[in-house]
Amino acid sequence: MSHYVIVGAGPVGRETARLLAEEGHSVILTSRNAGSLDAGDVRTVSCDATDAAKLAALGKGADAIFMCAMAAYHRWPTDFFPIMDGTVKAAEQVGAKLLVVGNLYGYGAAAASPLTPELEPDPTSRKGTTRHIMWQRALRSNVPAIEVRASDYLGKDAVAYFSLLALPSLLRNEPVSFLGDPDVAHAWTFTKDTARTLIAASRFTGEWGRAFHVPSQSASVRELVRRFAVALKIDVPDLLRLTATDLERIGFGEGIEMAYLFEKPLLLDAGETEKLLGVTASSLDTMVRDTLS
Repeated sequence: MSHYVIVGAGPVGRETARLLAEEGHSVILTSRNAGSLDAGDVRTVSCDATDAAKLAALGKGADAIFMCAMAAYHRWPTDFFPIMDGTVKAAEQVGAKLLVVGNLYGYGAAAASPLTPELEPDPTSRKGTTRHIMWQRALRSNVPAIEVRASDYLGKDAVAYFSLLALPSLLRNEPVSFLGDPDVAHAWTFTKDTARTLIAASRFTGEWGRAFHVPSQSASVRELVRRFAVALKIDVPDLLRLTATDLERIGFGEGIEMAYLFEKPLLLDAGETEKLLGVTASSLDTMVRDTLS
């Protein structure tokens, strides 16, 4: 059995810890406020990932360190880099492999769907540039690194565009307001599928220094709203389009630069993940049920 350290105690980090513990591994789950997790041999430790020395002490003997931490959305350009740097330094000090949870922002607004892991990054937003620089930092390290890239999350406790903008209105049985074109296909990633992809990637025997896409399901925002309405046993609500002014008004101006993600089809090619790692996407209805749980 192996020892693992997971940085970040959000839904992906916690599910990764749970799955590894189920396999009998020793796991340390750490974040600034790690809380608790009742799952086998998982020890939760409150630790600031920017403290590389402390993180390295927790990671002594670790086979891999999973970087699942999240910074506040409006502080990505300032807060993410120290977190990434501390995690990379810790991995280097203990000689652990590095698995990084990333997303699709680095591909930029001009990237054509379906997105593939081999696409050259061309970020067109501050957040996309941040993600790209973080991955470059991991690539420059002296330990093997893989980035697992997810689209917009669904799942229990996921903090993402749908759960922030659409879900509250659905739960109140009110009209739903969302950004972009509600009728274009969009890739939705299950947090639990991301955890499964991370673990499978940590055992990849091919060449590292590469990315894998999390197998995801595609549906328009309108279709996803319909599925949630069916699960909630309510009438399908009206769907309204949020403008940049609307986003500013509701205090979500940070979403303006990422609105392009929902303005044209955003599809994800995860064929290599399915072939090389053996991971497939959960059904969309499974993601809906888990989100509502």
